[in-house]
Amino acid sequence: MSTGNPEASAAVGAYRSLVPARLRRRIARRVPPRLRMALKQLLRRLHVFSLLPRLVRGLRARRRWPHLFGEGERLAALAGPGDRIALVRPTVSPLGLREANLELVVTELEAAGIDYFAVRGASDFRSCLAVSEADRERVGEGLERCAGHSPVYVRACRGETPQGREVPADSRHGRQLARHASVLQAGMVWSDPTGTLLLGLEHSCDIEFWRPEDGRLVAPRRNRVTEDVPLDEARVTVPVSRLTGFAALHTRRTRSVRTVPACADALPEDVQFPVDVVYTWVDGNDPAWQQRRSAYGEGGYHTEAANAARYISRDELRYSLRALEQNAPWVRHVYLVTDRQRPAWLNDAHPRLTVVDHSEIFPDPSALPTFNSHAIESRLHHIKGLAEHFLYLNDDMFLGRPVTPQDFFLSNGMTRTFFSPAQVPRRRPGHTDRPVDAAGKNNRRLLRERFGPVIVQKLRHAPYALRRSVLEEIEREYREVHRQTSHSRFRSPTDISIPSSLYHYYAYFTGRAVPSDIKFAYLDLSRPEIQRRMGILLARRDRQAFCINDTLSDGNDVERQTAMLGAFLEAYYPVPSPFERKVREVR
Repeated sequence: MSTGNPEASAAVGAYRSLVPARLRRRIARRVPPRLRMALKQLLRRLHVFSLLPRLVRGLRARRRWPHLFGEGERLAALAGPGDRIALVRPTVSPLGLREANLELVVTELEAAGIDYFAVRGASDFRSCLAVSEADRERVGEGLERCAGHSPVYVRACRGETPQGREVPADSRHGRQLARHASVLQAGMVWSDPTGTLLLGLEHSCDIEFWRPEDGRLVAPRRNRVTEDVPLDEARVTVPVSRLTGFAALHTRRTRSVRTVPACADALPEDVQFPVDVVYTWVDGNDPAWQQRRSAYGEGGYHTEAANAARYISRDELRYSLRALEQNAPWVRHVYLVTDRQRPAWLNDAHPRLTVVDHSEIFPDPSALPTFNSHAIESRLHHIKGLAEHFLYLNDDMFLGRPVTPQDFFLSNGMTRTFFSPAQVPRRRPGHTDRPVDAAGKNNRRLLRERFGPVIVQKLRHAPYALRRSVLEEIEREYREVHRQTSHSRFRSPTDISIPSSLYHYYAYFTGRAVPSDIKFAYLDLSRPEIQRRMGILLARRDRQAFCINDTLSDGNDVERQTAMLGAFLEAYYPVPSPFERKVREVR
């Protein structure tokens, strides 16, 4: 189950956990990069000494749970501390594991006749069930029975903070936790067949032991709804999606669960409107597209705008769609905007995917073909059927971990804006400006004329939360410069950048956007430390979103970069999405 990633070794992980970040930075400044990488590689290779114990545990698991070695499934002993066994499945997802763990615990509680109700806990990515403290012993016995059917682990939790590592539910330590913990996280560990995607109790079913007191049940920790309920509180049945923002609202029916009326009501923060996703995509390797582009000269007033790296397709879209399906199952529909192109692997017959040609959103044929992303982005709100609220992504944007609609929108419809530390240059506009800076300066002038303040910050290159009606308003308000941008065939010093900048300030000044934060990483393929940074990102998987960009490539290193990026993305997102055709269909 080793990924071959030196940054993911248990020893390196322990080093990062135990040594403060400030001290690690001081060490890094004194130890040459090559020596640091050699040490990490050595530590990774030391995992061979754990192969024999893992082999023994794997054989024991096969004897204990032979029924789990059917078609498409098996068990695997994991490296690292403890004796964890993962259920290896061809399709692994955070949503799938959370639902499976909920099903596992609910089935056992109902079989044992134990009363329970689902709670709106603090986490959208774990389920939460309340049981009476009086039923603690029977709950422990039920978890032991679950462990007899498959590897099930438990871990104590204080508030929202896990205490210690997970242990088998039927182990001595597991039984002790069941007897004493006020909150018990329970569930399985899942792995994809390559072993690069490993999910565990971060998607557990939490069991809270509520204390009977004066005719009421009192919660052992805070939740989103109530501190206590009457002992005889009625039970209602609702879809699980009523209790969490992380749900597959538009792809399948979620199971129902028993809860109390207080947890069944919608809350003010719940996002109840549909959210779509729009991608823009181009394959710069397509000869027909290259011919169309070359017919209009070199293209672009600036070397960055004309650089071929802007149009290189390294299959990023495939993995960005995998990331979307894995980490945002609540998305209603995906629109892919292209110029008479589509990837060979794309399942364009999927009911949740629509390919939109430029001709469908540009009413004036003289504006086409266009090779200017600013122009294409200026027309996104004209996509037929697009929801009022949507996310706009380039194919080099990726969701790195599970997210909810609330990470991008407020429930009252306002959009979240993710400002960047990078600044729009204060120099006067000139033809030496990079396209992004020229557009930023044009945006600044328009906004200053209308609202007064002078904008300084750029935005993070993360998914942009947008409202269709605000984009329509911007088109009306800035009609002439909007039209000029949409008719600019290549990036021009007169462009405005709408969904990546202007929209967010305009919406903020008019009370329809709010500054927010997102755990984000920006990686530049041309940087010498890129491989190390991707290794760390893969090992930690701690960013909600990240971007891997290349605007300065000279073309001499494309093959190496493409292989490096492909290996990283396949390791990070090994599970195909439903938007991909099966391999035999592509052939």
